[in-house]
Amino acid sequence: MQTVKNKHLIVRTKYPEKITNSIRGSKVVSEGDVSEVQVDWSVKNAQLLKSLRIKNVPSPIVSQYEWPGLFRPMKHQETTSEFFTMNQRSFCFNEQGTGKTASAIWASDFLMNQGVIKRVLVVCPLSIMQAAWQADLFKFAVHRSVDIAYGSRQRRQEIINGNAEYIIINFDGVEIVEKEIKDNNFDLIIIDEANAYKNVQTNRWKCMKRLLESDRWLWMMTGTPAAQSPLDAYGVAKLCVPDRAPKFFGRYRDMVMFNVGRFRWVPKDNAQDVVFDMLQPAIRFTKEECLDLPEVTHVFREAPLTTQQAKYYKELKKNMAIVADGEHITTVNAAVNINKLLQLSGGAVYTNDKEVVEFDVSNRLSVIREVIDEASHKVLIFVPFTHTINILQNYLIKNKITSEVINGAVSVNKRTDIFKRFQENKDPQVLVIQPQAAAHGVTLTAANVVVWYSPITSVETYLQANARVHRTGQGNPVTVVHIEGSPVEQKLYQMLQSKLDTHNKLVDLYLNEVNS
Repeated sequence: MQTVKNKHLIVRTKYPEKITNSIRGSKVVSEGDVSEVQVDWSVKNAQLLKSLRIKNVPSPIVSQYEWPGLFRPMKHQETTSEFFTMNQRSFCFNEQGTGKTASAIWASDFLMNQGVIKRVLVVCPLSIMQAAWQADLFKFAVHRSVDIAYGSRQRRQEIINGNAEYIIINFDGVEIVEKEIKDNNFDLIIIDEANAYKNVQTNRWKCMKRLLESDRWLWMMTGTPAAQSPLDAYGVAKLCVPDRAPKFFGRYRDMVMFNVGRFRWVPKDNAQDVVFDMLQPAIRFTKEECLDLPEVTHVFREAPLTTQQAKYYKELKKNMAIVADGEHITTVNAAVNINKLLQLSGGAVYTNDKEVVEFDVSNRLSVIREVIDEASHKVLIFVPFTHTINILQNYLIKNKITSEVINGAVSVNKRTDIFKRFQENKDPQVLVIQPQAAAHGVTLTAANVVVWYSPITSVETYLQANARVHRTGQGNPVTVVHIEGSPVEQKLYQMLQSKLDTHNKLVDLYLNEVNS
């Protein structure tokens, strides 16, 4: 094991000349069968030592970094940050909810302190640009400047060409400003939910490949590197560590899959080992391994209203404002109108004639898919409105995700059977629940991820619904994901998180919303 003395690393080796010839300023401080060499302890020199096959070389982040921010890192986060700083091209496969975003922020901030990098480009899903990355940068690196490259092409170009140290952009936005990204020479690219780059035939993948032709740092992060098939690993490997992947996809497919019929392939017994060897260097912490992880982690994902939704949301608010101006608003009136806004945000509005009008809700469904793909165990999705459940169920069926639905129309005997299969069998993977139908008394600890498709107005139901997973028998830390796309959803989630009695606040919430 190497030792530390002030800002120097003392390296024990049988071949001191290998180090002194390679690292400027290094010197032998003790000679013998095993000599000791003193090296200035920097990221650059630590990586040089590693390239010389010196074992157990620590990153200077372990003792030279103040770990800024609102919270101290947990042990697994420190280890992940150390790993990042020692590996210019690498993978982080820590499970969803383990705080890998913060680890990447601390690691990149330290590299800036060391002068190794100057600017960072974060590439991630639209849903977590603000809710996760911008929010965590404000929490853990508030001294750094950050901006989000989103909007028109001109707006994106202005932000990329600006001075912010961290730029956050969605997957499909990269191609729009590829030239500007290349010209601005981002030293580090962080790709979150890297499965988006599994297919080497897509324009998205080819664009990123061009950006990585220079000697940039690249960290690719996902909790599920080959969620659907061993074939998913090929694209991310070819981007990050191309020398470790076969030159051609067909060759790789033959290494990990058997052809058992026309267009049908199944994994070979050694496929997992091949994937593991190819996706290196990598680090992975499961929730079970993170002993200092909170029992429940609450996260938020943004699902922007589609163009169609945004148009009618604005119209609905305008009509409500006219009505609010001419009459006394009661709690009942407020609840009805807030529900209309929530229904529209979720994708299906019930008219006064009890008909249903559906809206394009593709952004929200994409976020649902992201969360399911990242989950290590089963998933509960709470959906307040009946017709929205139908939209979601059809989407899950179309995408071949096994699921069951629990709502008021499902008999007691059938519910019991569904709950039993969910707890004991491989399928269903997802359980879609109307909160009022199963918020009490049921144990569903086969899941460790709870998703709120949209918020409800009852604090008691919200807490009880989350308790279906977070209860005795749960062996894993729980993640509660809140999907939000409209202002009324954001405000309701804030009230639910604060355990405010929303029924007493509905009138104020309604008037605040229509007048905003």
